[in-house]
Amino acid sequence: MTRDALFIRGRQLALLLILLAGWHFATAWQWLPGFFFGSPLAVGRQLLAWFGDGSIYPHLATTLAETALAFLLGTSAALLAGLWLGIDRLAAAIADPYIKAANVMPRVILAPIFSLWFGLGIWSKVALGASLVFFVVFFNVYQGVRETPPEWIANLRMLGASRRQLVWRLHVPAAAGWLFSSLHSAVGMAFVGAVVGEYLGSARGIGYLILQAEGVFDINAVLAGIVLLTVCALLLDGALSRLEGYCRRWRA
Repeated sequence: MTRDALFIRGRQLALLLILLAGWHFATAWQWLPGFFFGSPLAVGRQLLAWFGDGSIYPHLATTLAETALAFLLGTSAALLAGLWLGIDRLAAAIADPYIKAANVMPRVILAPIFSLWFGLGIWSKVALGASLVFFVVFFNVYQGVRETPPEWIANLRMLGASRRQLVWRLHVPAAAGWLFSSLHSAVGMAFVGAVVGEYLGSARGIGYLILQAEGVFDINAVLAGIVLLTVCALLLDGALSRLEGYCRRWRA
């Protein structure tokens, strides 16, 4: 890590410590009611208790599995649909009003329908998460393919490139930057789908734990669940950033 990167990391850590200290003293000195705002020490103790007795692992594994499946399925479907409609303008024109209608619809309301179709297991959460991820990725891939310079397409066709070669040699690399920019948002959407699905009906998962804590007004357990979800999302986002750096060499 370079000196400048260490400097930035140090300032970031200092800001986090300042925020935590402000939160702690604001509740300890009763500037903020601890019943509603909790305290960082109590949140930390809750996390240690969960990991200490191992009770968190089944819930964490369930939520991460739902998130990963929703992310992979939603991204794969969006990539295929974005490439297809980005290349085939007639199909895009026909599908345009239906895509717009599906996009503007608040897809969270589909959660009860998915529960009826797929039951209260993980697949209803996966379906909800995938529906949220799909449109985040789809429009970026679609736009990336549409913005491929037409002279590049004409040049490759003059060189005898087949349709498949055009897709893999031109359209996919052209959409790669758009794709990775959308994946960072898609990670959050996948977690939203998993947690909202667990809220509406589940017996396991971080969303289930948060719902149980809300039922007994345990704000520290609620915040501990939120912190845990945030850390997992940041780790996945960091892995995507590393993958993006690797794929940019391939794109060049």
